Amino acid sequence: MTKAEIVNTIVLETGINKKDVMAIVESLMEEIKNSLEKEEPVYLRGFGSFILKHRAEKTARNISQNTTIIIPAHNIPAFKPAKEFIKNISKLDNL
Repeated sequence: MTKAEIVNTIVLETGINKKDVMAIVESLMEEIKNSLEKEEPVYLRGFGSFILKHRAEKTARNISQNTTIIIPAHNIPAFKPAKEFIKNISKLDNL
């Protein structure tokens, strides 16, 4: 599902103007990004958490040049689904 499809679904379900819904969705995504940039996790009860995961420094290989390179330690954004969300999704396997 794309962002446009999410916006269209919300418009159909609520009757709110499409421009307003798009602004709200964009604002939500921007706030999540801003919080993660400040290294603050975002918790959405019943849905999940947007968190930062730390990746340690590691050694990798450049196969084309047959050299070793060092990849520095860095943070990556991640999504951790809520237990309730996982439980609902895992019910789909039983159908």
